[in-house]
Amino acid sequence: MSQRIYRLGLATFALGLLACPVIVRAQAAKPAPATTSEIDDGLNLRFANGIAAVVESKVITVDDIRRELAPLLPQIRRDSRNQQEFTQKLERVQDEIVRNLVDRVLIVKEFRKDEKRQIPSSYVDNAIAEQLTTQFEGDRTRFLAYLKSRGFTLRDYRKEVEEDIIYGYMRGQQRKSANIVSPARVEAYYAANQDRFRQEEQVHLRLIQLNRGDLTDEALLAKANEITAKFRAGEKFEDLAKQYTEDARKARGGDWGWQKRADLKAEFSDPLFSLATGEISAPIVQREGVYLLFAQDRKAAGVPPISEVREQIETTLAQQMTREAQERWLERLRKGAYVRLY
Repeated sequence: MSQRIYRLGLATFALGLLACPVIVRAQAAKPAPATTSEIDDGLNLRFANGIAAVVESKVITVDDIRRELAPLLPQIRRDSRNQQEFTQKLERVQDEIVRNLVDRVLIVKEFRKDEKRQIPSSYVDNAIAEQLTTQFEGDRTRFLAYLKSRGFTLRDYRKEVEEDIIYGYMRGQQRKSANIVSPARVEAYYAANQDRFRQEEQVHLRLIQLNRGDLTDEALLAKANEITAKFRAGEKFEDLAKQYTEDARKARGGDWGWQKRADLKAEFSDPLFSLATGEISAPIVQREGVYLLFAQDRKAAGVPPISEVREQIETTLAQQMTREAQERWLERLRKGAYVRLY
């Protein structure tokens, strides 16, 4: 098996003094399979000596990868059309897991550079207690058997849980430090991605449903006409829906949100999309009952104004900037580390 050895020059990266008011909960314990799973993960072949990487003094083993990979294997198999595609996807996921495990070691190392930063032992105690309850149903014997299967002492496991907390905390701090998205960047993204925002005609639908039960069409129509008369006399459709509708949206005033024509059957979409904003439909008689539709608002087909999608764009750009900032941070950590990938 070929080896790639990276010995990169030292680089300093000051994060400043960080307190620990917020700690991300440690990952739930994932039992490690003793043998290759029913779906062959190929790890024994790729890493014949059982070692995938060495980071500083930390050895990343096949078992470390397998614990992360096992829950993903069935989905990778379902998404693969043939064995070749499965193998290719599997190796990509394995490489990503190795990369994440390497970064985890470097992030923990960065945290420990500052001796003033400490994880209170109570955080670790609470995380282990929660895992004992949620993952092992409070059965300490099962928990100890799990540690034994991994060759771990309780002290080893406490260290792993503490490092999970550190990893989550440090990644969270980096996310918080992402830059605020400027209005100019939002406008540039909007101008360059018009097709992403193009939308079909939509109507914000409120609906009153009167169930048939033992009622005749005439009785249902009489009740629907009574409601319509109250609406035309000035009562709000939302209030009438809270009083009369017999569907799951009663408490929300019959609010079914934005609807596209294709979302509805023709017997509903045709009358709904012929309504102007603020109009109520004629009663729609169906086998199960009678419906009154109300067009609370409308959106024309086309590209919405930037005001309607600004928040969506800001979220997209903030996530992108966070990923880029975290990758730059990780690159700086990698430059000061010894990493050997097998």
